[in-house]
Amino acid sequence: MLGWVLLLFIAGYGIGCLHGSLAAQFLSGVNVKKEGVKNSGASNAAIVLGWKYGLLVALIDIIKGFAAVAACRFLLEKGAFSPEIIWTFLFIIGAGVVFGHNFPFYMNFNGGKGTASVIGVMLALDWKLGLVGLALLIGVSLATNYLVIGVLVLYAVYFVIAFGPAVGPWPLLTACALFAMAIWKHSENIIRIKNGEEKKVSSIFKKKPTKPV
Repeated sequence: MLGWVLLLFIAGYGIGCLHGSLAAQFLSGVNVKKEGVKNSGASNAAIVLGWKYGLLVALIDIIKGFAAVAACRFLLEKGAFSPEIIWTFLFIIGAGVVFGHNFPFYMNFNGGKGTASVIGVMLALDWKLGLVGLALLIGVSLATNYLVIGVLVLYAVYFVIAFGPAVGPWPLLTACALFAMAIWKHSENIIRIKNGEEKKVSSIFKKKPTKPV
């Protein structure tokens, strides 16, 4: 089983390294990794280039998370695996995608923060709860005007999936690990909120795209 776990995590990591920000850079000529808050996620793309580019990056990163887990489920359900093993493997490859997004080798292991990829993973794990998580992310972020608060609520729904439809202890352990990583990756956002320096969601929609030099 350990071999399968390592294989799936590595496969997920490789998929996670396919960043949507690369598409934004190709289209705009701007490397968002070097601008704004210096990460390659959808939120920074929106800060630097405007909400349309942020949406493009988010969609690509959501799709890669969804595709990885959905493809894994399709293959596993054709075998003679128990429900506990299937759920364990699904959470493992999903974690690999998020890890690859956050720590891509060609960005010196400093990528995004994984929110869009987590959404895609959740939609593939349980599309109904995934949609609930997405709706809460959007609603809470707009209501509070801070994306990071919506992200924390999104992870609460991720825990529900790990507790609910998922079977066995490993989904919950994986969810705890991803949540801890999310807190660490978003610690700077939390500090900026405390200091009144965090970019508000409303400011992103007013952002004009940065023109390449």
